[in-house]
Amino acid sequence: MDRIAVIGAILEHPETSRQAFNETVSLYRKIVKGRMGIPFDEADAAVVSLTLQGDLDTINALTGKLGNLPGVTVKTAISGDLTKQGVS
Repeated sequence: MDRIAVIGAILEHPETSRQAFNETVSLYRKIVKGRMGIPFDEADAAVVSLTLQGDLDTINALTGKLGNLPGVTVKTAISGDLTKQGVS
């Protein structure tokens, strides 16, 4: 069952979390449809938005791995089942 999801992530002190964050996202590159990152140098932070399309288990696995990284906070919004709506 395909779903569309958006993960919003805040990286505090991104110089210490950026590499692990990018490596984790690259493991899920097959479901990543878009990515936008905005640095907030004055706050020593960065905001990353990921747009995904994939099954719920894979989206949740990525969200969990990112959320377990030190200095990374994530929130996820997930659509309903798109296969019922004829989208896949």
